Amino acid sequence: MIDLSTDTIDLPPRRSFFRRVAGAMAVGFGGLLPTQVHAQPAPTRSDRAGWPGTLKGSYRQVTDAYDFNGGAPFRFTYNFLAPNEAANETATAVVILRHSAFPLALNHAMWAKYKIGENLKINDPETKAPAVKNPYFEPKPGVLPLEDAAIDRLLARGVVFGACNVALLGQSKAMSGSAGVTADEAAKEWAANVIPGITVIPSGVWGVNRAQVAGCTYCSGG
Repeated sequence: MIDLSTDTIDLPPRRSFFRRVAGAMAVGFGGLLPTQVHAQPAPTRSDRAGWPGTLKGSYRQVTDAYDFNGGAPFRFTYNFLAPNEAANETATAVVILRHSAFPLALNHAMWAKYKIGENLKINDPETKAPAVKNPYFEPKPGVLPLEDAAIDRLLARGVVFGACNVALLGQSKAMSGSAGVTADEAAKEWAANVIPGITVIPSGVWGVNRAQVAGCTYCSGG
């Protein structure tokens, strides 16, 4: 299992508390993202300065998915959209996949190859075993408690998805050993296998900010 809680930043004791905090913020992903990761070239899709663009709809909300949380971020997003549609009111939803929720942006092949379900202790609701496919992308009918709270269905409804490049680099490096590849190879493969329609953005917190600048209220996906 990948340990998301370990902090591997090694700063001399004589440095101040504020230097430690600044270092941790720069890393952004604890033990999964040592400082040397920043020297790696970012995937070509990662810098979308204009994202999320002009959002339509009178009502706009961003769901900050920083943890898998049993798929709750997608249910929150659906539950925001459904009442507005029933009332014939236009609404736009944005979802940010960051931190330990980032792998939900990846297709089935990456979940199988990198043993993502096993590493992050995420079970497939269909098999009740560690997921070897993305459990919230193209699920079989009747598997999810709320069928429309799936990535492909939300994309079809016009939901805007952003996925954190910092998490991509950190988690692909941490799980590269599960696939027997180097950290650089894993990062490139993950970037190439993001679900179509999801945009890789510089960082998740950057995306949360940009969505709010574009007029979204904030919903914690946790």
